[in-house]
Amino acid sequence: MQIVNRSIELETATGIEIYDITPQIKAIVKETGIQNGQALIFSRHTTTALAINEFEPRLMDDLKVYLRKLAPETGSYKHNDLHLRPNIPPDEPMNAHSHLMAMTLSTSEVIPIANGKLALGTYQSVMLFELDGPRKRSVFCQMWGEFKERRQLGVEQWRGR
Repeated sequence: MQIVNRSIELETATGIEIYDITPQIKAIVKETGIQNGQALIFSRHTTTALAINEFEPRLMDDLKVYLRKLAPETGSYKHNDLHLRPNIPPDEPMNAHSHLMAMTLSTSEVIPIANGKLALGTYQSVMLFELDGPRKRSVFCQMWGEFKERRQLGVEQWRGR
């Protein structure tokens, strides 16, 4: 069994936004040559989340409304009492609502890989939820399993191509 690590880097927009990162994950599967195994997709941030569902614009709008009702930005949160927290940088945002939304969702997804493809259902996409943007974000992808045999081309073979 082999293990491959990759990252997906993106810059997000303001507030709550949802991004379909399925194309980037599929590109990693193809690039690595994994045939059968699993992909762990992990968000490296406390105010982002991941989910697998249908990436449909009207559903994304519904999700944003749902999340804002679940943890309204204007709520009263102890985490936002910045003056009571030690070692807070001067640019620290009041973002308790973003942390609460992220904890309600998930930070990771594991997706089977079969015959060189993500084994997602017809309408399933992997979505990154930005809950406190705009920010630079990183999603860690770790894939393990059976990989295609990849011959290393020698110098002479490479020149002949």
